Amino acid sequence: MDIHRSRFVPFPPSAINALAFSHTEATTGNKDPEGLRLALGRANGNIEIWNPGNGAWQQERVFYGGKDRSVEGLVWTQEQDTKDQKGSISPGRLRLFSIGYSNSVTEWDLATGLPARHSDGNSSEVWCFAAQPKFSKYARNLEAEEDASQKLVAGCADGTLLLLSTADDDLRFEKFVARSTVKKARVLSVTFKDRRTVIAGFADSTIRVYDTRNGFVIRTISLGNTGAGGPRETLVWKVKTLPNGGFVSGDSTGNICIYDGKNYSQTQRISAHEADVLDLAVSRDGTKLFSGGMDCRTSYYTCNQRGKWREVSHQRYHEHDVKAMAVYDGPGLSAIVSGGIDTQPIVVPIRNFGKELHRGLPALPHSPPLVSAPDARLMVSWWNCEVRVWRVKAQDDGVEKPKVVARLALQGEENISSVSITRDGTLLAVSTAREVKLFQLLDTSAETDSGIRIRKLELPLTLGARIVRFTPDGKWLATIDVANEVLMTRIIRAEDERPRALQKISRLQRLDRGGDSSGALSSASGQYSRSISHADFSSDGTVFAVADLAGYVDTWVTEGHEDITAPEVDAYASDAASADEDDESEDGHSFKERITFRGQRWIRNPSAHLFPRLRCAPALLSFEPVTESASRPEPRGNPAVHPTRRNPHAHSHEVADTEHRLLVVSADQQLYLFEVLAGRMSEWSRRNPPSSYPTQYRILKSPAKGCIWDIQHQQRLWLYGEGWLFMFDLSKDLPIPDTVEAHDAIHGEDVESKASKKRKREGPRKGVSGAGDAVPVKDAPVTKLRRFDSAEDDESRVPAQIDLHDTQTADFDEEFDDEQGALVSLRRSKEVVDATITGDRVQESAAEQRKRSPEPWWHTFQYRPILGLVPIGKQGQSLEVVLVERPSWELDLPPRFVGAHE
Repeated sequence: MDIHRSRFVPFPPSAINALAFSHTEATTGNKDPEGLRLALGRANGNIEIWNPGNGAWQQERVFYGGKDRSVEGLVWTQEQDTKDQKGSISPGRLRLFSIGYSNSVTEWDLATGLPARHSDGNSSEVWCFAAQPKFSKYARNLEAEEDASQKLVAGCADGTLLLLSTADDDLRFEKFVARSTVKKARVLSVTFKDRRTVIAGFADSTIRVYDTRNGFVIRTISLGNTGAGGPRETLVWKVKTLPNGGFVSGDSTGNICIYDGKNYSQTQRISAHEADVLDLAVSRDGTKLFSGGMDCRTSYYTCNQRGKWREVSHQRYHEHDVKAMAVYDGPGLSAIVSGGIDTQPIVVPIRNFGKELHRGLPALPHSPPLVSAPDARLMVSWWNCEVRVWRVKAQDDGVEKPKVVARLALQGEENISSVSITRDGTLLAVSTAREVKLFQLLDTSAETDSGIRIRKLELPLTLGARIVRFTPDGKWLATIDVANEVLMTRIIRAEDERPRALQKISRLQRLDRGGDSSGALSSASGQYSRSISHADFSSDGTVFAVADLAGYVDTWVTEGHEDITAPEVDAYASDAASADEDDESEDGHSFKERITFRGQRWIRNPSAHLFPRLRCAPALLSFEPVTESASRPEPRGNPAVHPTRRNPHAHSHEVADTEHRLLVVSADQQLYLFEVLAGRMSEWSRRNPPSSYPTQYRILKSPAKGCIWDIQHQQRLWLYGEGWLFMFDLSKDLPIPDTVEAHDAIHGEDVESKASKKRKREGPRKGVSGAGDAVPVKDAPVTKLRRFDSAEDDESRVPAQIDLHDTQTADFDEEFDDEQGALVSLRRSKEVVDATITGDRVQESAAEQRKRSPEPWWHTFQYRPILGLVPIGKQGQSLEVVLVERPSWELDLPPRFVGAHE
């Protein structure tokens, strides 16, 4: 494989301005809620939804913003839990709100990813806001309230505090809590002390405590001046409440101030930062505190039994200002996430701080903003509202660098959500949340030096889309709209006329899978877990597949063959009721309309119901290309199919019989290779379970972003992630672990084979808090002390051990399923199974097999953060790809305010 290792593709970084967890603590039992999510807001207006389940940290959804729509704050609320007639409790619905350089608060629809509503308050710009604590009927000294919903309090630039109501599934202005008449008294931070008390930090060196019922100022706390030579005012950037009723503040002097919750007096002040403290985070029990500031530091503090705080450590996880922090401290996940101008989220453990490493999440988008037209040697990149087309020269043509041959700036303010291009590079589709646009690319390089001329084509009137996909020949355009409906548009292409899209659109229906367990994230617009995250066409354009966050895969196939003599559109109402023709949607409406385009129409795959549900959300979906020898030539049109007086809408029911294999990679790095038409797992997937994957692959942290197929001369799959590249040879089986082979041979009678069933993993040990791996033993901090008696004559006393950390250590051994290993051995060749008579012969046969053939996999970690990997070059030639990197040191970041101490 020839690789063009390039860094010429620009991708402007977008700072992290806001972070928020959907839950602050576990709601039931010793288990984290299933709907736990992390919302991340960036400066370009995008909001990312991350799922931290089982430490996977997968980026599930992206709500695309627009021009001048920076996200400056995020807040989650949750409705009251409901109980059905059987007594089972359903979690309340989660709601997400944001602010950003405007005078309104925006609520987002989690199912569609679009703004649901805006507040209509007459105020200045909203600088900060916070959510009221959840109503609990078991709380002490709490009077009955008619409104049990969580209200929002917003602080504005003119010093005004607004109270917004979220009752009745709405967002409306309720009243003013305070109106300040002091100049420069803008509200920089605000939080709820309890359901009726608000604490706000101002830009005039004060912290004010308000009663939300009557707007009464309970207490005004002054921080004083900064002293000679400094600014006159102290900016209170953040205030946070503690579980014991007190609160803590961080200001522009770099100080952390702790206050008593009863008399509102300052009890302690810690100088921990060399510049402004921008955000604070508190653990669930209130004994741990984290702070981040402009000096790039993340400081850690603990509280002793007497209530005194001290700084334990500080570390620079970020290369620039730390602007936002979010914490969740539960029975499973116990971590704090921080972000800033350097665009990368950092996960730091809380419960096992010092015993586990921190972890950096991918800063680049999970869906690569790169596509290519291999036959035309074109590559398309995009960001925000701009699209660029690059031409990549072949290596035989010299060392000429790739150059931009076309630029496209979309009209409007919405960011681009998806782009697709045909294999020959003549058609380009671009989608936003508002609309889908179709363009024709005319190559004029032979006539002029302009390169490529862009011509806009008309599309049927459709709303925006989250995903657009072309068939390789450009005859079909699939769009996934914001409501997760699959729309198929037929494009007529001829040599003597301009390409045009037919006005009639075919709607493909998915299988009804019923309800799901994560109802807290659903809304009136649909189920969040049924949101389509991936879609792809087969290489011949006859099969289409989509996958959603719940782990379901839906497939469709084309029925009939293209017939240029048939009507372009033949739509009619069908009286026959069948599984394919009389589908019902979730709202109960039946679809009986048949639409045939030039003798072809899309139907549901007859084996679609046989696809199993994945254990977790998919991270990648791709079809294995079909070779020319395996594909069957299509007949010209549909022979023996002619409309008659009794059957005016005759069409062919023939379906392509060439088997297509579909690869799905889940968030836990498991490979699923399906045979689409048969509706089953392929033989390679059945013979190679996750226990046979290489250790270097199983310990990967970042999920797969994309893949490249190399099937011309060999059957190879190239997977890549944020910083890794793996190759799997699908024509060979992966080596079986020695523990499984020994178990098959000895049947559990040998002591050494029993001990080898659990083999310790080479490399770092797995963590338990959802952050990084456990600290190596040689670098582990001191966790035990020995106490000796001062008496000299008592030398026989055994020193006592004092545990400094009471956390439980995790079991770092690999777990192999012996029954699965035995089944895999039976599926492999009989030669290996028959040779397993003793443990020595098993090892010898495995060693001899490795000598005869090289390893069926290969990997490298030498590439910097990978933005994308796309193929370049025509079919039949050797595989040639373009690998685009975006190293952190090449990011165009603003200058630091503090950096002299480096």
